[in-house]
Amino acid sequence: MRFLAIDVGNTRLKWAMFASTDLGVEPTNQGAVFLETIDELADTEWKHVEAPTSMLGCLVAGDAVRLRVEQQMELWDVPPRWVVPSQQRAGVTNGYEHPSRLGADRWVAMIGARRHVLARGPERPALVVMVGTAVTVDALDTQGRFLGGLILPGFGVMLKALEMGTAGLKVPTGEIVEFPTNTSDALMSGGAYAIAGAVQRQYHRLRERTGQEPLLLMGGGAAVKLAPITDLPIEMVESLVFDGLLAIAAS
Repeated sequence: MRFLAIDVGNTRLKWAMFASTDLGVEPTNQGAVFLETIDELADTEWKHVEAPTSMLGCLVAGDAVRLRVEQQMELWDVPPRWVVPSQQRAGVTNGYEHPSRLGADRWVAMIGARRHVLARGPERPALVVMVGTAVTVDALDTQGRFLGGLILPGFGVMLKALEMGTAGLKVPTGEIVEFPTNTSDALMSGGAYAIAGAVQRQYHRLRERTGQEPLLLMGGGAAVKLAPITDLPIEMVESLVFDGLLAIAAS
């Protein structure tokens, strides 16, 4: 078995090849490229990769990007398959008002999170936080029902909005500190604490709703900035989307 998992976000395409769909299995090959360089995949990263026997992808970047990825996959004889959020899949029930309008990345990450919950013993609620171009904070109850979630601007979007909307304000790189004494640190710390506050609020609301301590799973490229500034038991899991794709493939 050679299963290809592809995660196409707003900025990068990440891919990984797996020899099984078991939770915790390490990829036999993997990589990541910025969307601007997708058209080079067949001649670069994928050129010497053994053809997969099946694939499943998660994509939020739109149809134009999907077509570009599928063109690169023509070097292999494998039909492209992309996740479409549904009412129920792999132990997760979709509580969105219009289930198909839920972002595929959020749906797949929640399925991956639910798999982590079930692998650890008794059922419990989970809060799934993905920190990328946008930040999502999604709640699963004890039975794996998606209760709802938040979408926030990520660090880059937040800082860019301040730069564009505030006269004379530039956004150099700052640090996250408790009491900033310069503009760079004030901007970075303000964005980080805004996101952390939303996570903490949803965590406490989910605990109140379910009567249990949630499992808080966090992933995404900028997640490392948030973990040190919260008082919650955060577990960093960078593979949530891949774990979800593996769970869907296994089901």
